Amino acid sequence: MTITPLAFGYAKDPWTVYFAGQKIEGASAISFEVLSDGYAKDPWNVYYMGHKIEGASAISFQSLDQGMAKDAFTHYYCGQKYNDLFGGGDEASIEKNRNIYYQKQLANEISTQVTSIISLITSSLNIHLNIGQNSIINSSQTYMSLETISTESLSNRIVKQIGNAQFHIPSDFILNTNDNSSISLRSKMDVLASFGSFSNTNLSRSISLSIIDQNGNEISFEANENNSIKLIIPRDPNVLIPSMYLQNVTSINSTINNLLFNYHYINITSSLPISVHFEIHSLNRSLAYLFIYKFDQTPQLNSSFNLIDGWTIFCPFNLTNDDIYRYFIDNQQTPGHQSLIFGIRELNSTEINNYCLNSSSINTLPITDESINFTSNYELRIYTSGCYYFDKNNNWKSDGLIVGSLTNLYETECLSTHLTTFAGGFIVLPAPINWSYVFANADFMKNKTVYLTMIFTSIIYIILMIYARFKDKKDFEKLGVTPLADNNKSDQYLYQILIFTGQRANAGTESKVYFVLSGDTDQTQIRLFSDPHRKIFQRGGIDSFIIAVPKSLGLLDYMRIWHDNSGVGSSASWYLKYIIVRDLQSMDKFYFICQQWLAVENDDGRIERTLPIASEAEKQDFSYVLSKKAYHSVSDGHLWFSIFSRPPSNKFTRVQRCTCCFVLFFTSMLLNIMYYDLSNEAKASSETHSGALSIGPFYIAPQQIGIGIMVELFTLVPSLLIVQFFRRIRPRQQISRLREALYKIKPSRKSSSEDVPAIKKKKSSITFPWWCLFIAYGLSMIIIVISIFFIIVRGIEFGDVKTQQWLTSVLTGFFSSVVLTQPIKIICLVIFFICFCRNSKDDKETSEYINEDDEFNISNDEEYLHSLEYQSLFSTPSLKSINRLNENEIANARDQRLKEIQMWKIIREFLISFIFALLVFIITYSNREQHSFLQVNHLRAYFLNQRQTTADYTNINTIDEYWYWLENSFVSNIRAQQWYNGDIPQYLNGFLNDKSNRLIGWATMRQLRIKSELCSDQRIISICEDSYSFFSEETQLFQPGWTNQTIEDEIYSSSIKKAFNYSTSDELDTYTYAGEFGTYTGGGYVYEFRGRLSDMKTNLSALHQLDWIDEKTRAVFIQLTLYNPSIQLLTAVTLLAEFLPTSGIYTTARFEPINFYTFQSILQLVCTIIYIFFIIYFIIIEIRLLFELKLKYFHQFWSLIQFGIIGCSLGSIGVYFWRFQETNRISKLFEQTNGYIYINLQLAVYVNDILTFLLGYCCFFSMIKFVQLFRFNQRVSLFAETLKYCAKELISFSLMFAIVFMAYLCLFYLLFISKLSSCSSLLTTAQMLFEMTLMKFDASQIMAADAFLGPFCFALFMFLVVFVCLSMFVSIISNGFRHAKDNQKEDQIMLSFMLKKFLRWTGLKRLNQSEIQEERDCRMRSQYFDPIENFPDKIDQLLEAFNKIYIDQKIELSRLEKAGV
Repeated sequence: MTITPLAFGYAKDPWTVYFAGQKIEGASAISFEVLSDGYAKDPWNVYYMGHKIEGASAISFQSLDQGMAKDAFTHYYCGQKYNDLFGGGDEASIEKNRNIYYQKQLANEISTQVTSIISLITSSLNIHLNIGQNSIINSSQTYMSLETISTESLSNRIVKQIGNAQFHIPSDFILNTNDNSSISLRSKMDVLASFGSFSNTNLSRSISLSIIDQNGNEISFEANENNSIKLIIPRDPNVLIPSMYLQNVTSINSTINNLLFNYHYINITSSLPISVHFEIHSLNRSLAYLFIYKFDQTPQLNSSFNLIDGWTIFCPFNLTNDDIYRYFIDNQQTPGHQSLIFGIRELNSTEINNYCLNSSSINTLPITDESINFTSNYELRIYTSGCYYFDKNNNWKSDGLIVGSLTNLYETECLSTHLTTFAGGFIVLPAPINWSYVFANADFMKNKTVYLTMIFTSIIYIILMIYARFKDKKDFEKLGVTPLADNNKSDQYLYQILIFTGQRANAGTESKVYFVLSGDTDQTQIRLFSDPHRKIFQRGGIDSFIIAVPKSLGLLDYMRIWHDNSGVGSSASWYLKYIIVRDLQSMDKFYFICQQWLAVENDDGRIERTLPIASEAEKQDFSYVLSKKAYHSVSDGHLWFSIFSRPPSNKFTRVQRCTCCFVLFFTSMLLNIMYYDLSNEAKASSETHSGALSIGPFYIAPQQIGIGIMVELFTLVPSLLIVQFFRRIRPRQQISRLREALYKIKPSRKSSSEDVPAIKKKKSSITFPWWCLFIAYGLSMIIIVISIFFIIVRGIEFGDVKTQQWLTSVLTGFFSSVVLTQPIKIICLVIFFICFCRNSKDDKETSEYINEDDEFNISNDEEYLHSLEYQSLFSTPSLKSINRLNENEIANARDQRLKEIQMWKIIREFLISFIFALLVFIITYSNREQHSFLQVNHLRAYFLNQRQTTADYTNINTIDEYWYWLENSFVSNIRAQQWYNGDIPQYLNGFLNDKSNRLIGWATMRQLRIKSELCSDQRIISICEDSYSFFSEETQLFQPGWTNQTIEDEIYSSSIKKAFNYSTSDELDTYTYAGEFGTYTGGGYVYEFRGRLSDMKTNLSALHQLDWIDEKTRAVFIQLTLYNPSIQLLTAVTLLAEFLPTSGIYTTARFEPINFYTFQSILQLVCTIIYIFFIIYFIIIEIRLLFELKLKYFHQFWSLIQFGIIGCSLGSIGVYFWRFQETNRISKLFEQTNGYIYINLQLAVYVNDILTFLLGYCCFFSMIKFVQLFRFNQRVSLFAETLKYCAKELISFSLMFAIVFMAYLCLFYLLFISKLSSCSSLLTTAQMLFEMTLMKFDASQIMAADAFLGPFCFALFMFLVVFVCLSMFVSIISNGFRHAKDNQKEDQIMLSFMLKKFLRWTGLKRLNQSEIQEERDCRMRSQYFDPIENFPDKIDQLLEAFNKIYIDQKIELSRLEKAGV
């Protein structure tokens, strides 16, 4: 019989089908067909790898790629149903499980390939290895060792791997092999253990040991339980071990709660057994502790109860070198338990003697009923471990493995009875909540920050809830559809008009608004919008009205709308967005888009608009869609803003929004305080405040800001859920505003809410019944209360200082949510919908007024139609006369309104400038130290010795005099010597001899030299020493005496040798310095005034003898830093001696006091914050002006002044942070060295000078700006106008004067350069000429310089410059003043208007009789109606009264007829 082989292991003969040699029962060999990927089928069944697939349809079955197949009903993968294989459920879970399945398949495949490769390598190496030889493969990813040994040497053998990993084979074991000659040991270690389905192993390395015979087969190995294999498994060396948690137990007041132990709770829930390890470090190593524990409940140990699962005593003599007590509970005790509670008690001295020092009682349990009394705090760390092996299914198991007692933070000890692949588990548990500490330290004074934060936040929540409830009631009053008061009861045709007022400032109006609505068949009369019960046309408001007309107007064409400008001040103006008119019979909607002001002072100054009906293109316009959606999105989408700007028509009330906001806020606070302590950066910032910005009690660090933002992102999802829950709750009963208004129009029906039908809305996809509102509020309150409780608990554990730091993260997260997260989300959504999802019919704002799902049809309302059958007896009333403003009245109103706007603009500008200037002065002058002058004056007199003629620093002219001052004055002053009565200066180490200033480190003396160069003219001398420059500076290294020869004898000290070695500015931490005769680099040859006073005098004498200062010296700096602890002021002292090429010495001294304190008062902090907000406001204003004026902006003088204020302010803020950074650097250096090294303050002084310069100019520009503000003063206005008028002439005169002045400058400089000190340079010569111009020069000096040229040049200068040029200058000013006085602007008129308004407002000035009469006449004219013109109105009122009587009688007769009377 012939068997025909098929693909994928299938085969068949004429009657039977086989797979891998095994018969497939029931398969039809005649029609058997092999498909791809191991699938096959016959006419009835489908097979995969020889196994029948139950339920598969053979008719429609087809094989796909990569193990996939399908029939008409189901998909299959590797012979299994797709959904069953991947766990079923929805598509997302199936896709997730499918990815996991693929990953497992890939991992198994890789594991199989690795095992195969290792087997091949083992087989290859095993042939060539003799007993005692080994082979090692070591890479960054894996380690493998193969060693051949004799069977007898396996007993008690230790197999070591890298990283301290090892196997310890016991002496007693069972080895299943018949060959007793030799075996091979194959050990392998991977860098990280496979993840598998257990995450604890991802911090451990995996190790394995296999015993292989000579044929390459693995030999089974078993050990006894009492003599197990010991394994040491190292952990990942990159794991960061957190520090121990400090337990502040000394402050626990146990007498209140009668606590016997300090209890801790930990969660030990795990899918595999774990061991728990405890590490306790006492801050007092002489103390002993009692440790007890119990699983799943609190342990109790006293004279009455003994409910514990284990205990131990920690005695001092058991301490290791690291002073840590250790205890562990192995993995055989923890299975089946979810929690572990342990208690710690400090033993008293008697108990230590009885239970620690007395060996007979060492195993006795100490029991007492006394409350705990800790005398020292301790630190605690808890972690878990585990031992696991890899089974055949690539899953981690722990059967038969025990965690050993040698387990620590860096490796795990495991005890096993078999060999396979092993790994260790490791998790450091977070700090448990110390309930004993919490309840013992819960008093208010120790935790003011957390308690005040919760109280203050709760009070804000209550206040906002009250405000929100009040505004909700107001919003409810705003809702409503108002029938117009001038509707005629006989009119049958109804229109609904919706008016949308803009959101701009002062957009609302109190003026009376009139309109005319026109269609293609008719138009209305002049109608008035009014509502007697509520204010209409408020800013951002939506007002709905019902207008009744006799018949249909047809298709609407336009709407003419205007107001009478009767509002007061800004209430007269009105910004109209758009109008929607709805025909209540046909339900057609008509749009009239305005988006303009109806105001005399804005836009084109018109108060009447004619609005044509909007086309579809106009309704799709970007600006129109943006105006519709932007405000609605911000006011409804931004959770915090919507509390104050919620659309009244939205069902999501302000109270609900406020509750959601605080649920979000308290949740973020809870997550923040829980997450805060898990961050290593936060822990680092809690230990030191260096690098953090200190503002009052708060610390701002980058780590805290990052924590705040991340927690805010985590709370985003739950906040959306709670918001959506509130939004989707259906109202209990919703009244149709439109129907309510229509029933008000009906005279025969009361407008009670009982008779008004509720709205029938189309149900949304997911909504909740009205009673779910109580569930939502209850859930919110529970979340808030739980959050507050745990926040307080963690705050107590943190302590007050750390809680203040945490509060910074909370506030950062809160402001990032309000200012960043939610606005960005709203802006993105608005832009997206405007650009891609424009829908002109989408009117979410009008949902309360226009309900598309309300099947409203007036034709079905029989009662209403019946009431309209009683027509009026008279015709339509005539048009009432309306007072419409003429052009003159509008112009007068515009003029008055513009004056009012200008008046308030001036007042606002004055107040802003005044407050800003006040803030600048407070900030600037508060940074000045009041003791600075006295400190500088004292140091100047102390160091310069101006009273001593022999050692006066300011009169030094020669090198010998300089050395005399150094050796006899300066060096004695920098060390504290005996008091006047001969007493030793105790506790004044490091102080100057004045006993009040401490020297920071030591003083330094730095010399700058020049190189010797060939003279340009060598006829007299060949070597020249020129002036100092950067290029001629000497930088070579010398031996003492400025020689290059090596000195063998150690006759000079190291400080003297160092004084002849050049040091760079980077090495010295010095910077470039500008002197009187040159600018000098920061490098040089440095001598440090260190050591005893006698040593320094000896060194100075040696330097003097070695000519340390010679003809090549060009500058000597003496720099020192002083600190006066009495006034807490640092002073940088720089004494500069410039050695001129002419052999003279010019000495200067600078004393720079500097204070590094950031904020010395709360007032300064508050003023700085307000100042920053003012700068932001100015920037916004100036940017708007820049876009409006463009290049003309820079042509205005006051714009440049404002630009200078902003520039200097921004620069001062930047320099402030620069100074803050430099302060931190100096503070760290001082803290590290305790002030015993020299700290150069040169950069800090430069930065402080720049800050002072910028703040000074801020003050200058702020004061100059007041000239503009006082322009209404006549003299100030004349001054400004005079300068403006004669500016061009002054510029021309300045050019002419500059030419003349430069001519005289050259003349005097060249004639008297060697004769007068005031003409020694161009700058001093210019100074002298200006003094001559001001008539403040002594003419005898110039006369003594030259008998003829002196008087001649002086007279010539006086005539041409003083008499001629200055006379021309005065003439230009006089001419400009005359012109300015003749052309005075309207500012004086404006001042008169403001003064008049002020006097009338305060009542200081009463109107005279003529003014009273004029106002009375105006009022009479405005209220006067001509009797003839008023007659039709009176007739209309009479006819309306008759009509009402007639209709009432007809209704009464109809009612009696129906009753059968």
